[in-house]
Amino acid sequence: MHAFWVALQFLTRLPVPRAVSAGAQERGRSVPYYPVVGLLLGALMTGMQGLLAGTDVALQSALVLLAWTLLTGGLHLDGLADSADAWAGSHGDRAKALRIMKDATSGPAGVAAVTLVLLVKFTALSVLIRENIWPALIIAPVLGRAAIVLVLLTTSYVRPGGLGAAQATLMPRRSAVAMLVIIIMATLASGWLGIGAVAAAVGLLLVLRTMMVRRLGGATGDTLGATCELVEAVVVVTIALIAPVYLPSRTGG
Repeated sequence: MHAFWVALQFLTRLPVPRAVSAGAQERGRSVPYYPVVGLLLGALMTGMQGLLAGTDVALQSALVLLAWTLLTGGLHLDGLADSADAWAGSHGDRAKALRIMKDATSGPAGVAAVTLVLLVKFTALSVLIRENIWPALIIAPVLGRAAIVLVLLTTSYVRPGGLGAAQATLMPRRSAVAMLVIIIMATLASGWLGIGAVAAAVGLLLVLRTMMVRRLGGATGDTLGATCELVEAVVVVTIALIAPVYLPSRTGG
């Protein structure tokens, strides 16, 4: 369980039951548990939405999104903002992009990216909550963190000493692959919504990985955070779009 607690401590602001040492080895071993952390986040958001059932849909969506952000401490949103600033401001210069990512301030591109992603999530959540498609609240954070694991498995980490360097070099690769297989199979088994979510996530991930490799030569902690946020967004949007087609009895279609 130690590896799980390390993953929970790193990816969220949830309290852990005891002091957890998180050296490089422990951070590496925690990587396969990232999707499990996503599962816990999804369960908490689903429970919260259930408690809010009967209230205004927009209010439910806003509060669920607020909890989604606070539970993670905005960790991945920060990576999204830094990545957007780097892509907009580097003009194809790798060294400049990496330098911009280290800047603690956010520029217009970063602010716009975070605002748009949150807006998209809020709108999709409004549809999903209105139509009671609660599995999306679990699938999205699970696939978002599974995407981080997949990028770490398949992409060079280009910032030695960076936030994700230990995870990239010391993760147990077989365990990480096994976890990804379990997550993908379980999601596909949930039916057309799961199939659509996995297809959308994989398609976006291929595009994002190509962008990382071409611009940076690989991944950084910021691009991993951006990947998580963007995969979560595309998953909730995809499920919101296809739910009326494949679940007509629940959506009134």
